Amino acid sequence: MKITIERGQLLKVLTHVQSVVERRNTIPILSNVKFEAPDGQLSLNATDMDIEIVETVDADVAAPGSTTAPAHTMFDIVRKLPEGAQIELDCTGDDGQLTLTSGRSRFSLTCLPTEDFPVMADGDMPHSFSVSAGDLRTLVDRTRFAISTEETRYYLNGIYLHESERDGVAVLRAVATDGHRLASVELPLPDGASGMPGVIVPRKTVAELRKLIDETETDVQVALSDTKIRFTFDGAVLSSKLIDGTFPDYDRVIPAGNDKSMVVDCRTFADAVDRVSAISSEKSRAVKLAVSKGNLVLSANSPENDSATEELPIGYESSDIEIGFNSRYLLDIAQQIDGESATFMMADAASPTLVQDPEDTSALYVLMPMRV
Repeated sequence: MKITIERGQLLKVLTHVQSVVERRNTIPILSNVKFEAPDGQLSLNATDMDIEIVETVDADVAAPGSTTAPAHTMFDIVRKLPEGAQIELDCTGDDGQLTLTSGRSRFSLTCLPTEDFPVMADGDMPHSFSVSAGDLRTLVDRTRFAISTEETRYYLNGIYLHESERDGVAVLRAVATDGHRLASVELPLPDGASGMPGVIVPRKTVAELRKLIDETETDVQVALSDTKIRFTFDGAVLSSKLIDGTFPDYDRVIPAGNDKSMVVDCRTFADAVDRVSAISSEKSRAVKLAVSKGNLVLSANSPENDSATEELPIGYESSDIEIGFNSRYLLDIAQQIDGESATFMMADAASPTLVQDPEDTSALYVLMPMRV
């Protein structure tokens, strides 16, 4: 294999594929990225045996072929080369080395045989549909903050993507929860998604997908089965195993009878929570909300008896209530609301609170209170 490629093009693809590769590997080949160069194109492939990414880019191919090279080392080298540089990759020698040449810089990297590189079998994916990159970004961004990082509850370590309905209309819904908060976002059910199984897309796959779709405006083709999911767009293919588990019945934790409605200016509220929480202990970040007609008092205390309060005008007509929340969770939810105001539907100090953007019913958030 012998090719020439512009540094920016190679760096973009390496940035995507190397992040799939784990820093520590007991299997040496999994530390490598596979290069394949048929006529006029260079294809890069990386996997950790759970996720696989293949991305293709145009290149000047002098001699077709394939090889593998250390992913993170390649990325570091290309990243440090000057902008606009031309890079030549050459592994036509018999020494098992890949030579990278750019200007006066020359690197020789030890390759491993391409035959050792694992192939993730896709299998049959009977369900496929297309969704715009913008819609997919919205689904991911508005839910992934609530994904659990607790490994013992592995079935919460991803986004639950499934077919559902609201007011008799079929929707594609994404739900994530860590037991303390829940995020649910939906969009009209795409053509071809009807009958799809409910699947849990792992946290790492969600992160890699989000990086990939950051720069695209094209539609993303989604194909899935009970065990695998594949996203295809812009010369990139991301395939992943799904979490083998049952997502809890989240409908049971979405409160239906909360009768105390508080409307706040979202940005003003978030800024006030951020200021007041500066005084609270690092561990709990607890903030108390004292709600009365037309008025909200936010307060926090530290173990050293420091205290902070801030008052805000609000829309509220029900009986007085005092309720505590983790300020980090409040801020996470406030960041997801695009409208000017947010509605908090409360029942009492011990029951879950429902948070929504009054102008956007496609997203809802549930937050468990805490004692303060």
